[in-house]
Amino acid sequence: MFSNIRWNEVWKASQDTLIMLGFSLVFTVLLGLVLGVLLFVTGRGQILENGVVHRTLSVIVNITRSVPFVILMISIFPLTKWIVGTSIGVKGSIPPLVIAAAPFFARLVEAALREVDRGVIEAAQAMGASKWTIVWRVLLREARTGIIAAVTVTAVTLVSYTAMSGVVGGGGLGDLAIRYGYQRFQPDVMIVTVVLLVVLVQLLQSLGDLLVRKYIRR
Repeated sequence: MFSNIRWNEVWKASQDTLIMLGFSLVFTVLLGLVLGVLLFVTGRGQILENGVVHRTLSVIVNITRSVPFVILMISIFPLTKWIVGTSIGVKGSIPPLVIAAAPFFARLVEAALREVDRGVIEAAQAMGASKWTIVWRVLLREARTGIIAAVTVTAVTLVSYTAMSGVVGGGGLGDLAIRYGYQRFQPDVMIVTVVLLVVLVQLLQSLGDLLVRKYIRR
């Protein structure tokens, strides 16, 4: 049944997928966290209310989120090549993955921060806490379970994005599935890659749920 499987190529593709996922998730969380915090604190009635900044960031985030990933990846080929020196392969997939996922994560962070009790923020302000202290020690700490859940959802989304990057030679399991499973009509390759992606998603979700439960108990 698995006569077409070349396990060394499957292993290499799995490594490429994990590399893409790892690097893109780190940069997505860093960039998306900053964007999400800015979206929240510059909103109406918040500690750094600024309508112009808030609306500008909202427009940028909404436009980026509305573009399908494959189209976004192709449209920013020149930018990707300028950043990492290539627009294909594992390196060429990381910039578009970050650009696509960071606004998505930012909105999740903003939503998590909105769940923080307003009274906690007002209490910190009454005690004379600086705006940075409120952001770091109040907002992010109180919203940490929601942010961890947001990281989990984003990681799962990035797995699907890495698979789609194979359409334009992005490497990884998606590329393997398209080149062998689809173009060469080898369903066993397709089955193996799908199973591996499902297992990866399950592991990420389980890890995220574990971390959320851990912090809820505290």
